[in-house]
Amino acid sequence: MVVPRLVIAAPSSGSGKTTVATGLMAALRARGLRVSPHKVGPDYIDPGYHALATGRPGRNLDPWLTGEDRVAPLFLHGARDADIAVVEGVMGLYDGAGSGDFASTAHVARLIGAPVVLVVDAARQGRSVAALVQGFASFDTRVRLAGVILNRVGSPRHEEICRAALDESGISVLGVIPRVDGVATPSRHLGLIPAAERSGDAVAAVERMGALVAGSCDLEGLVALARSAPPLPAHPWTPALPPSVTVTASASGGRPVVAVAGGAAFTFGYAEQVELLAAAGAEVATFDPLRDECLPENAGAVVIGGGFPEMYAAELSANEPLRRRVAAFDGPIVAECAGLLYLARELDGHPMCGRLDITATMTGRLTLGYRDAVATAKSVLTREGERYRGHEFHRTATDPGHATPPLFRWRGAADGFAEPLLAASYLHLHWAGSPELAGRLVAAIG
Repeated sequence: MVVPRLVIAAPSSGSGKTTVATGLMAALRARGLRVSPHKVGPDYIDPGYHALATGRPGRNLDPWLTGEDRVAPLFLHGARDADIAVVEGVMGLYDGAGSGDFASTAHVARLIGAPVVLVVDAARQGRSVAALVQGFASFDTRVRLAGVILNRVGSPRHEEICRAALDESGISVLGVIPRVDGVATPSRHLGLIPAAERSGDAVAAVERMGALVAGSCDLEGLVALARSAPPLPAHPWTPALPPSVTVTASASGGRPVVAVAGGAAFTFGYAEQVELLAAAGAEVATFDPLRDECLPENAGAVVIGGGFPEMYAAELSANEPLRRRVAAFDGPIVAECAGLLYLARELDGHPMCGRLDITATMTGRLTLGYRDAVATAKSVLTREGERYRGHEFHRTATDPGHATPPLFRWRGAADGFAEPLLAASYLHLHWAGSPELAGRLVAAIG
C-alpha cells in the first residue's frame, strides 16, 4: 500500500517534537488533507492532542507492546483513507527499550519505511547543529534522515549560521521555528496534561501549534518528502479474535454491553481495544465516573483504564452512587493502573469503590518502564503461565501491593489482583498485541 508518511523525531526529549508533530498535523488538516496521527511508544497523552489536531483517533506504534510484525499493519489500519500520515517519535531517535534501539523511533521508522525529519533545538548552538545532524544521519544508514526543522532559533543571524552549516551537510532544512512563548502545553507529574482535561484550552493550544508550524515550516516540502515514502509491503490490521477464542451469542440475542470508563479522570486507552471488543460482538458504552451516577444500561462488563484519578480523588469520592454500584457489580471487571486505584477502598484518604480491600496513595517515586510479565494466576483475562508485554507509568502505590498469588510477576516483582471475574493491576496492555483478551472478557459476560 502507498501511504505518504513521515516521522518527526529529535535528538532527545524536550527538543520540541510534540509541538512540531501536532502543529504539522493541524496545519496539514487546515489545508484540507486527511491526516492520520501516530505516536511511537506507549504514551497515551500525545495521541489525545493528535486527535484534536486531525479529527481522527491518535494511534500508537509500539513493537514492544504489539510485536514487530503488527507495527506496519497497525499503521496501515490507522491510515485508511488518509492523504498523509504523521508519526511523532519518542525520546531521542535511537533510544529504545534497554541498551539497543528496539521499540525506538528509528526502529519504527524502519518498520514502516518512513523518512525522518529531525527536530533540533538550536537555542544554544550554531554551526554545531550540522555536526549533530550528520552524526544522527550516519549512525544507522538504514534510517533515512531526510530533513531538519530547527527549533528555538533566536535571530535571523542565528538562522543564517545554522542554515549555512547544514547546507554543507546536504540535509534539507524544512523549517525554522523562532523562540516563542505561549505555545507549549502545561505539564505535571506524569508529563503533559491530557487534552481531555483541558477542553477549550487544548483546542486553542493545538491551533497555536498549527499556526506556528504553518508560518515557519515548508509544508510543501514536508508533503513532498512524505510522498517519497515507498509502498509498504503489508496488509492493514483487522480487529479480529484469534481462532482459539470463541464467543457464544447471548441468550437474549442482543449484543452484550461493555462499559468503558472515560471522562477527565480516565483518559488513557488505545483505540484498538474498543475495536476488538466490537469485533468480539460487544456494544461499547462509555461512562464518566466523575459525573454519571449509574453504569450504562444493561452493562455486562466494566473496563476502567488509565488516567489521573489522583487529581480527581475528591470528585470521584463524592459520586457515591456510582461507587456503590461498581462495588456491587457482579460481572467481569478489568482495571489498569488508574482503574486499580478506583477499585481500592480509598485513595489518598478519599473513599473509593472498595471493590478491592486495598488503600492507594500518591508517592514521590516514579515507576516507569516496559515489563515482560508472566501471568501467575487465572483471571477474567489471563491464564496462568501466559506471557504479556506491557508498561507501567505511575507515582502511586497500593497497600497491599498485590494479591497472593499476584496477577503478574516480572524480574522478581509482583503486581495485581486476580479473580475469576476480575483482573486489576498497574500493568498497561495493548490489546492488539493480545487480541484474545477482548474475546475472553466478552465470553465471561453472563
